[in-house]
Amino acid sequence: MAKTNTEEKVTYAEAVAEIEEILAKMNDDELDIDRLGAYVERATTLITLCKEKLLKAQQQVDAVMKPDAE
Repeated sequence: MAKTNTEEKVTYAEAVAEIEEILAKMNDDELDIDRLGAYVERATTLITLCKEKLLKAQQQVDAVMKPDAE
């Protein structure tokens, strides 16, 4: 199976910044309507990437905070 777009080497901060850029273009009517679909698809990919990174971070925190079973 092919790699998903969410496996990109983009940091969380970079992804959030790019999402904010896309939203700003949409809000300022700078977005070319012919590219709207591509921007929505990219934003969706970036949001999924952010969710995955947050979930992984939460799992790491949970593992560290989990009391040792003695």
